[in-house]
Amino acid sequence: MEKVASDFIYKAFGFTVRSKIQFPELLEVVNRKDSIDIEINFKDLSNIWLEWSEPGNKFVMNERLVMFKVSDIAIFLIEEGCRITVWPLNEYKEDVIRLYLLGSCMGAILMQRGILPLHGSAIAINGKAYAIVGDSGAGKSTLATAFLRQGYKLLTDDVIGVYFNQENVPMVIPAYPQQKLWQESLDEFGIDSREYKSVYQRENKFAIPIKDQFSSVPLQLAGVFELTFSENDEIKLKQLKGLSRLQTLLIHTYRNILIPNLGLTNWHFTNSTKIINQINLFQLQRPENRFTVNELVTQIFNCINKENEKNENLKRK
Repeated sequence: MEKVASDFIYKAFGFTVRSKIQFPELLEVVNRKDSIDIEINFKDLSNIWLEWSEPGNKFVMNERLVMFKVSDIAIFLIEEGCRITVWPLNEYKEDVIRLYLLGSCMGAILMQRGILPLHGSAIAINGKAYAIVGDSGAGKSTLATAFLRQGYKLLTDDVIGVYFNQENVPMVIPAYPQQKLWQESLDEFGIDSREYKSVYQRENKFAIPIKDQFSSVPLQLAGVFELTFSENDEIKLKQLKGLSRLQTLLIHTYRNILIPNLGLTNWHFTNSTKIINQINLFQLQRPENRFTVNELVTQIFNCINKENEKNENLKRK
């Protein structure tokens, strides 16, 4: 493996990151005097993995660290919210390693720092953040793209970092200016996939840079929309009530397997409760058999307008 000699300094998820690996996806830091929040380095982790791991397990987890191995790719070690160590295995596949660093590794870093990571996309609408969560393949990024094509901006794709400011208001951290879209979605939007690189092991999914439509300022989280599939041909929007809201946030927490292993069960419950006490959660059911993003955008806009009107009426009383 050929290591990179120089350091690269970036902004990602609101943090200043110093890395031995170059990230074309991230925004470079011009002022290198900024204090460093996260370090990404190379180190041989082979012996540590053999000592700490158990046969058949891909993860080692405790309250201080997360360690995992991706066969034929690398071993990753995430410690105390500020250090990521990588040891490539066999051929050095930098594109693939970056994928894990910006996904699973950053998800672990956020949890270690007390930031709740949701699995989805967040859009900036009228100065506030709206999260679109859902299972893999539900169409979160595609729906986000439909908003971008109407002139709105993206805060994050895949991992939504939510923290609380001094007034205990939930805020969304801007991640980095890139989306991942399937070929089918690109075709529907009339985007030529030949201009972009495909994502590892997914020849029909592509990394799309969106620097001109990236919102780089943290925004208040104002609503969460869960995107699901329906057997019906119609789109249905319903507000989630009661304990189902906590379950929804748990299900759509990025790498939620980490929560109990990092000793964060009470932390997750407390922060999820703070979120549902301040914002509404909605479920959007969509049919699988047709392209519905434009209809979904209309449904979300109508919902947001109704919520704003309701809040204005409450203020007048």
